[in-house]
Amino acid sequence: MIYKAPSKAHTIHNQTMYHAQSMASSSLTPFTTPPNHHHVITRRSLLISTTLSSLTTTNPPLDTTITDCVFLDFSLCPTYFRNDRTLSDPLCTTPSPLGRLVLGLYGHLVPLTVSNFKSMCTTTSSSSYKNTLVHKIFPGQFFLAGRQGRREKGLVHPPLDFLSRNTETVDSKAFMLRHAKAGVVSLCLSENDDDEDIKLDPAYRNVQFLITTGPGPCPLLDGKNIVFGTVLEGLDVVTAIASIPTYKPSERIRQFNDFAEFLGDERAQNARGIWNKPLKTVYISDCGELKVTNPSLAPSLP
Repeated sequence: MIYKAPSKAHTIHNQTMYHAQSMASSSLTPFTTPPNHHHVITRRSLLISTTLSSLTTTNPPLDTTITDCVFLDFSLCPTYFRNDRTLSDPLCTTPSPLGRLVLGLYGHLVPLTVSNFKSMCTTTSSSSYKNTLVHKIFPGQFFLAGRQGRREKGLVHPPLDFLSRNTETVDSKAFMLRHAKAGVVSLCLSENDDDEDIKLDPAYRNVQFLITTGPGPCPLLDGKNIVFGTVLEGLDVVTAIASIPTYKPSERIRQFNDFAEFLGDERAQNARGIWNKPLKTVYISDCGELKVTNPSLAPSLP
């Protein structure tokens, strides 16, 4: 399939490119001494000149060129966790489609993260994102998907040894983009809730991701998770997912949980596992890759 960007995005892209070219042109214009001005080179002026030069060379702009596109189809399923369903039964016999997200990925900025995410969308193995749950929704902030665990529970089935080890998780450059709007796609690090026994496996590969839902920025995620893409189409689907009701504990339960955690009771962490869990089953019913004809900058940067 071929992804063709909407004309509006194309217009914004042209404006973005024109602005970037203008800025680049102005930043490359050499400094010239005004005519009839006697220029004296002092130690201070030499130091300032050297400092300004180093600032312009050590902080190049981040390359947010969209090199790859994938799609995620989301559906609701009332029978997903039927007690009488066997492993041979279809995952969902009565799906209710929510719609499709088209995601643009920043393959130049974080190539390993993008490559692994794309592989999870395209692999034919049982360890793909297909038929896995959106397992947490934080209203007004983001939702989580791609948690690892038992496949029959709607989780990504490890091991994921067909993926590359992601060294970008320790690269400071990978954490520079912000979660400043709805539709930011990010690799979960601070928000990752995979079980510890799974994380301790030497073959562990983190594939849990989040998508911000808006309407405003989500600064609590900045500097802690790797932004690697943006939603190009389907923000209405993001809004629909964000509106699904979730389990919210009462204030009394929260207080008991905080006290149990203070006492070192491990059950406190287990109990929090169901907090913000959607009360309706929403899952990725299909996923795959879309062909990018002309790599381009994101219509609007996160």
